[in-house]
Amino acid sequence: MEDMSELTAEEQAKLLRHELEAVYGSSSYKIGRAVTWLPRNAKRGLKYLLHNGPVVSAKYIYTYAKYHKIANENYAYWACLQKKDYPEALKKWFLETNYTHTPLNLEHPKTFSEKTQWLKLNGGFEDVYPLVDKYAVREWVKEKIGEEYLIPLLGVWDNFDDIDFDALPDKFMLKVNHGAGWNIAVQDKSKFDKADAKRKIEGWLKLNYCYLMGGLDVQYIRIKPRIIAEKFIENDGGDLYDYKIFCFDGEPKIILHIEERYTDKEERMFFYDTQWNQLPFNINVPLEMVDIPKPENLDKMLDVARTLSQGYPCVRVDLYSLNDGSIKFGEMTFTTESGISRWHPESANEYMGSLIHLPGVDDKGDN
Repeated sequence: MEDMSELTAEEQAKLLRHELEAVYGSSSYKIGRAVTWLPRNAKRGLKYLLHNGPVVSAKYIYTYAKYHKIANENYAYWACLQKKDYPEALKKWFLETNYTHTPLNLEHPKTFSEKTQWLKLNGGFEDVYPLVDKYAVREWVKEKIGEEYLIPLLGVWDNFDDIDFDALPDKFMLKVNHGAGWNIAVQDKSKFDKADAKRKIEGWLKLNYCYLMGGLDVQYIRIKPRIIAEKFIENDGGDLYDYKIFCFDGEPKIILHIEERYTDKEERMFFYDTQWNQLPFNINVPLEMVDIPKPENLDKMLDVARTLSQGYPCVRVDLYSLNDGSIKFGEMTFTTESGISRWHPESANEYMGSLIHLPGVDDKGDN
């Protein structure tokens, strides 16, 4: 039998999960029965309970019972992970998840990927949740740069059944506020599959994005889930020009421009410097050199990003530029793709990392 003291937090959780699965998989499963079954029969599970203490262990049992049918198998593990185990867990996750499968160096991080992981642990991201909350951030943006930069809000609700779809326009964007990519673009309400949207959104509302995705994007943990609807914005031809501006210590340095977001064509992305010179790298898709005209309002977008990014070693400010010249705020992103983007070429990962100054780490001169 395994010595629990020699196992990692993840290995301990897996052992307990296997014991729980034996109970929850049976036809006679009852929550109360499962709780009494554990101390009587699951020796390895009991050792997990003793090792982690009654509070954490009870939380694990409750979380597994509540979410094992709607979330992935590691949801309870991340939800119940103790802070003392964060570095170990993050190193293991990074090794398994980043496409080069390189070990995570938290002592002397150099790449953008590594420094993003360091910031998860040391950047105070649990306190920036109001800036990541897609509803709460609106008030902050209004105070910082003005209401005219906000996409018009059509409504906010706690429950899907509270939404009066008859009152919404033919086009709108439906989303939840506490995750990334949890959006539904409604471009023709007459073709809107309300039942499918209800299923998706009610599922999203039950889950914590951080625990579901793993990787300790802790800025999402404390957000109260809500549903919001915003005006559907677009450029000519149904596209939406997206400018993701990477800012370092409050200064915009790199722009990721994305096109074909909502068209039938394949999404395209390009990196530029602040003078609109295309940079020779990309993420996730191969490099494509193109000649895209410099946006007329680029300087204004950079000013907006500069104002919103003050006080953070690295944050991405997402903006949209519409055909009438107006600029709309998208979101604040502190951990782009959780720090595991596929860089083309890989040397760009280290270049982007060189732009991040980590207080107390880079000051030592070790990098």
